[in-house]
Amino acid sequence: MISLELFAGAGGLAMGVGRAGFRPAAIVEWDRWCCDTLRENRRIGALADWPEPIEGDIRPLKFQQYRDAIDLVAGGPPCQPFSLGGRHRASDDARDMWPEAVRVVRETRPRAFIFENVKGLMRPAFTPYRNYIHLQLQHPAQKRRKDETWSDHYARLQRRHASKTPEYNVLPPEILNAADFGVPQRRERVFFVGFRADLGVEWEFPQPSHSLEALAWSQRPAGDYWDRHAISARRRMLSTKISALADRLSEAPATNPWRTVRDAIGDLPDPEREPMRTLHIANHRFQPGARTYPGHTGSPLDEPAKTLKAGVHGVPGGENMLVRPDGSVRYFTVRESARLQTFPDDFVFHGAWSECMRQLGNAVPVDLAEALARDVLRAMRSGFESTPKSNPV
Repeated sequence: MISLELFAGAGGLAMGVGRAGFRPAAIVEWDRWCCDTLRENRRIGALADWPEPIEGDIRPLKFQQYRDAIDLVAGGPPCQPFSLGGRHRASDDARDMWPEAVRVVRETRPRAFIFENVKGLMRPAFTPYRNYIHLQLQHPAQKRRKDETWSDHYARLQRRHASKTPEYNVLPPEILNAADFGVPQRRERVFFVGFRADLGVEWEFPQPSHSLEALAWSQRPAGDYWDRHAISARRRMLSTKISALADRLSEAPATNPWRTVRDAIGDLPDPEREPMRTLHIANHRFQPGARTYPGHTGSPLDEPAKTLKAGVHGVPGGENMLVRPDGSVRYFTVRESARLQTFPDDFVFHGAWSECMRQLGNAVPVDLAEALARDVLRAMRSGFESTPKSNPV
């Protein structure tokens, strides 16, 4: 199954899609540090089967050569137009790349697509533009005319949708919490998923495989969490919320427990207190300067991490910190952050600490991407034999 990866960043979404069973025909990314990261991982073998990334602006690139030869288009159009840090200007932001995502779907006619963005896209203020994106993805052939405003194009698409069958069946966008799919981080992202209408695919977003309730059950005094990590009774510290939830449960939930920071990084040496033991571990170096302040208090060891942030002006944000059981804090290393984003240990990041953290703060967790892409692939295969396809690229 062949994919086309757009706005690839450090490759989290693309890697998850690859693990699910797709092989990338092309990978497009404009940021040079991200491209350096992808190229280095091709060189060392972590991404041995990936093509060389196409570095640069997507807007002049043409994709007609992939028409009817691509199974899946995937990518995360830049999120700054819809994020608080990016001043949330939506369609008025020159960085809005949703029109390019729609264009690639129009030019390639993939069997399916997966696009992701920040949770901020679901804010009420963005409802008209979000609905406009949704309609464009349903009718990508209806190109915006020269000098036509997006609102006029939106109105035209609404009229067409009322009378014509969509080219793509696209469910309303859904917010998925990465922690619900085995990622040791509470990270919410918005996903648009569509299937070409002629496939006749019926699909719904996958159900969570992990839950907070199951974590609370496993962290009861009689639960297995503490024994698994060899934590003595006097060192077992539950948050008030999790403790109260555990008290209300009468039986074990059917889901798996949310994974915690300790689950993800508990076997790594502390880079501040044991620096010599970190020398053989890629991207695992102590970064000084961590401190708490209102609204930025770091992540406790025995809960999923708070959302890793890309940050602005070279500062990744106060939530990119570990809170030790004694109350002290330190920044997560790049390697620890990579684990919280479920990148494998043989995947390395290029750039200074702040640059690597920016790449990670913008990434889709690999395991979340894989879970979603596997479900999409399962649905695609149900309609795979129903339509002809040209030779793979």
